[in-house]
Amino acid sequence: MDAGLFAQYVVIAIAVLASTVVVARKQFPGGVRRLRVACALPLVRDGRPPWLRRIGKAIAPAPRAAGPNCAGCDSCGPSD
Repeated sequence: MDAGLFAQYVVIAIAVLASTVVVARKQFPGGVRRLRVACALPLVRDGRPPWLRRIGKAIAPAPRAAGPNCAGCDSCGPSD
């Protein structure tokens, strides 16, 4: 296999991976969030090296600001 054909396969693989990520984030936001949490938790535990903890914090999703009366509408404002 020559270098041009290999480069073409690499570009197509990157495009397919990016497309898969976009569709997963749009169609399954809860599943993607749970997957990110599951990947980040082992990395941010006490006793891990600082560089590994930074990677875990970068992977982890932003915390949700859910109060006692939160119904999950993501508006987080006063209801009128």
